[in-house]
Amino acid sequence: MSTTTAVVDGAIIFILAISALLFFLNVFFMIFCVVRYRRSRNPVSQELHGSALIEIVWVVIPTLLVSLMFLYGLTGFRFFRAVPPDSLIIKVYARQWSWLFEYGGGKKSPDLIVPLGKNICCELISQDVIHGFYIPAYRIQQDIVPGLKGRVWFNATTPGSAYILCSQYCGLKHSAMLAKVIAVPPDQFDAWMHGKKINLVGDAYANMPAGEALVYQRGCISCHSLSGEKMVGPTFKGLFGATIAVMTGGAQHAVVADSAYIMKSIVDPGADVVVGFPNTMPPVGNTLSSGEIRQVIDYLKTVK
Repeated sequence: MSTTTAVVDGAIIFILAISALLFFLNVFFMIFCVVRYRRSRNPVSQELHGSALIEIVWVVIPTLLVSLMFLYGLTGFRFFRAVPPDSLIIKVYARQWSWLFEYGGGKKSPDLIVPLGKNICCELISQDVIHGFYIPAYRIQQDIVPGLKGRVWFNATTPGSAYILCSQYCGLKHSAMLAKVIAVPPDQFDAWMHGKKINLVGDAYANMPAGEALVYQRGCISCHSLSGEKMVGPTFKGLFGATIAVMTGGAQHAVVADSAYIMKSIVDPGADVVVGFPNTMPPVGNTLSSGEIRQVIDYLKTVK
């Protein structure tokens, strides 16, 4: 939950309340007319003449109701657009098909880690096509257009995690473009920003081996399949120990995907680019400790 949740929910509840009132009024008057003007009481039909009062009422009242809904929505719109000046600014990079979040000082993360009770301003940047930054739990949705910078802000009020989705169809693996916003206490956030390890793995990964949990948590499967299917990056299936062709400094050669190669690919993915795949993977070594990288490698050994 966040401050934005309350604003949007309030507007929706207000509109639903008015809609429900109008619905029951319509049903009431429909039943009233059926009973009041039934054939047994009015065997001979009579011509009904217009009423200026009724016409004024059914024009003025709906106009007032629609105006109230507009003003309620406008208030919420202004709230969303007025980014507080003390907000923590986080750059959000959208690309086919994953998210990357960059903090001050160059720290990067595949998940959006935020401190509780702090205003957060997300600067939205697309690196390829049109995407949509969408956090259903926070009622936030903003299109990200290439060449244009958008902004959204929120203040997380409840600890825990929520999914971040892409609301614009951005290609084949659009549905796999997932990340999480994780709200933690300010002291834990400060520790994480200073490079200390904190537990950010949610219950969904509790029963997984550490390496497998990291692969899911860090969004690796958005670009690397576990089934052999070709995606943005090479498949993880059968990768460890295989001989693959890579481009290094413009020259093609073969390498064995051993522990050293995989560690290098995580820390510096542009050094050896697998032939047939684009050089689009960001360096994630600064978001993983050496121990976590070894856990990922141990997991990849089991993906056959």
